[in-house]
Amino acid sequence: MAQPIPLEIPPRNPRAELQSRLQQAPEEHAEAVLAAYEVLQELHNRGVLEIMRGALAASDEILETVVDNARTPEAIRAIRNLLFWRQILGSIEPEWFKGLFQAIPEGIAQATAEREQPVSFFGLLRRLSSKDSFRGLAAAIDFLQAFGRHLHSLESSNSQP
Repeated sequence: MAQPIPLEIPPRNPRAELQSRLQQAPEEHAEAVLAAYEVLQELHNRGVLEIMRGALAASDEILETVVDNARTPEAIRAIRNLLFWRQILGSIEPEWFKGLFQAIPEGIAQATAEREQPVSFFGLLRRLSSKDSFRGLAAAIDFLQAFGRHLHSLESSNSQP
């Protein structure tokens, strides 16, 4: 009958494996290690490491100050308002903002440009009757109506117990 072959697996030594990997690392990753040293030197040259060391040393004090300031009613309102504005700004298409913000410098340039003739009432009426002016007035009136509607709903909800 056949005899079983004894299988002896040497015990695993994780510490020796790590030591071996650590000894081979500089050769395998020499370029990355040099780049890391360069980054570290730049952080040191610019004082970033000193700032980080100071922040770590004062971390408890900094955290306590931040928490104390964040507990104030003003800070809570500011955070709530920022969250609200994030929601509002996220719902507006970027093209609309682009059109609005491109019109600002153009409008300021037109308003501040020196004109050959003084501004007259009839000149303003003529400019007001243009298609672009009507479109802008319609957008402003739509905004004012929506604003008034929301003010009314806010007033009615505040007056109810």
